[in-house]
Amino acid sequence: MRSFIEHDPATNNPLEVVLLYPGFKALRSHRRANWFFRHNMKFFARWISQHSAHKTGIEIHPGATIGRRVCIDHGHGIVIGETAEIGDDCMIYQGVTLGGTGKDTGKRHPTLMRGVMVGAGAKVLGPITIGENVKVAAGAVVVKDVEPNSTVVGVPGRVVRLDGQRVDDLDQVTMPDPLMDAITNNSKLIDELKEEITKLEAKKSENIEYFI
Repeated sequence: MRSFIEHDPATNNPLEVVLLYPGFKALRSHRRANWFFRHNMKFFARWISQHSAHKTGIEIHPGATIGRRVCIDHGHGIVIGETAEIGDDCMIYQGVTLGGTGKDTGKRHPTLMRGVMVGAGAKVLGPITIGENVKVAAGAVVVKDVEPNSTVVGVPGRVVRLDGQRVDDLDQVTMPDPLMDAITNNSKLIDELKEEITKLEAKKSENIEYFI
């Protein structure tokens, strides 16, 4: 409850979180489903998880491992696979998929270490590990391991080092994109070169007219 209050500026009071927040309800239901799953009562586990998915729009397989103080904001459209592992203090936004690639067996889903933030609509696929305090940008598709204290942007996901500094969980917009930065810099350089060429051509024309 405290985690939801800390992460969501729209929260007015704890009672609102308990009674009205689908992410909170989905996580509570998952605790019960996971207990049945671990005690080999998988039918009841799946019944709880599917009932919760129908009510909240958040589908968490009862076999998934979820740590403490995890916060699911809004949450509609989230899918978390059976062998997914989510560490403490993670933040997950709506439309996120922690899924498989369809080619793996056994451990098929990603592992999120402590303090990971996964932005809206992001897809993290396969038995990969997302290091501590990583920030996955909205809409990114991640299919490779990510080292701690990094930001991942784009499709496929590209890693940007942030010098070991954790960034604000709520900021999913102002994130670096090295590819776009390179394109912008190249476009600026091309414009400058065109301007220089225009000046040289004008100067050349003046010199020709002078000699004539």
